[in-house]
Amino acid sequence: MESTFPKDAMRVLKETSRTFYIPITFLKKELKHSVASAYLVFRAIDEIEDHEELDNEAKYDLLMKVAGLFEGPFDEERYLDILGPTKDRMPEVTLRLGDWLEACPADSRQILADAAREMAEGMAAWARKNWEVHTREDLDDYTYYVAGLVGVMLSDLFELYAGEQTDRDLAIGYGRGLQAVNILRNEKEDFAERGVSFVPDGWTRDDLFEYAEENLAKADEYMKSLKKKSVLLFCRLPLALAHKTLNALKEGREKMTRAEVEETVAEMETD
Repeated sequence: MESTFPKDAMRVLKETSRTFYIPITFLKKELKHSVASAYLVFRAIDEIEDHEELDNEAKYDLLMKVAGLFEGPFDEERYLDILGPTKDRMPEVTLRLGDWLEACPADSRQILADAAREMAEGMAAWARKNWEVHTREDLDDYTYYVAGLVGVMLSDLFELYAGEQTDRDLAIGYGRGLQAVNILRNEKEDFAERGVSFVPDGWTRDDLFEYAEENLAKADEYMKSLKKKSVLLFCRLPLALAHKTLNALKEGREKMTRAEVEETVAEMETD
């Protein structure tokens, strides 16, 4: 029997990210619900890491305590206690983290909890380090925790619900490739607003482009291993947008035009 999935979760998902809402709707039943729950849980954690009013040590403390909650049955009361006075400054997606975890189908909830714990711990460590990237190894580590491990979790879900067998290294490359494009797109903004640079010491912007292309090539290879049409459609849209955004950035534009985005989405929806 298909589990009932709260319409409210899909509403928050749509409000939070149209880019991921659309491909998630391509997926079937339990897989769709698992991925939707995962996106909301990850976004809830991400909002803590990104919060403008919290200092790095406070972010570290919060994220490590939240990570600990994923090791057993989620304790809603303890979670709200951990957020403490910051509750008033957190968005709905973060305040309702427990709801999103509960909405996840029982068969995949542990996969999600394990990934969420790993992400929260990784983000905590990077907050404490003030996101200081000095080497390629640093960049690989950061992009793993914020995106690569999402690729691994998705591979686990694809195997559980769709019987897809995928290469974990390529799955990490898929996540890293998307994140590398985001880093390129937001490079000036990150530095101006947060004083943060994800560019390793001695690297030029061209080196960062090469890093993105190298990982997007792994993502393209990853796609070749997928057989189920719904899973393929889900993976294709974010990847197509990443490739086209990279091309726009190479042309000196800040991002794709709205028309280009809508055209890409329409192509996927009519496939």
